[in-house]
Amino acid sequence: MLTIETHKEDNHDLLVIQGEIDASNSVILDQKMQELTESGSKSILVDGSGLEYISSAGLGVFMSYLEDFQEEGITLKIFALSPRVFEVFKILGLDQLIDIYESKEAALEA
Repeated sequence: MLTIETHKEDNHDLLVIQGEIDASNSVILDQKMQELTESGSKSILVDGSGLEYISSAGLGVFMSYLEDFQEEGITLKIFALSPRVFEVFKILGLDQLIDIYESKEAALEA
């Protein structure tokens, strides 16, 4: 099961992910990302501490926004991924394209 909540925190939009993202539910992540971009967000923080699994479909959602975010000046930072989930990002080279941090504090300081 997947739940994604969004919160405003200072000048950031916080996206809190709990569960697994796969082909059957990656559309939920896509909808949340779309809502944040349409709301005029300029800084999105993704709390990955509750993300247990992510498939290529889920990774594809993040990848699909990278160019638009760069053009619109939106920063995307992911933090607190488990070692297993981080390894998936790393294997596909997404750790080179998306800023990934160990903690929320580290993401905010960067």
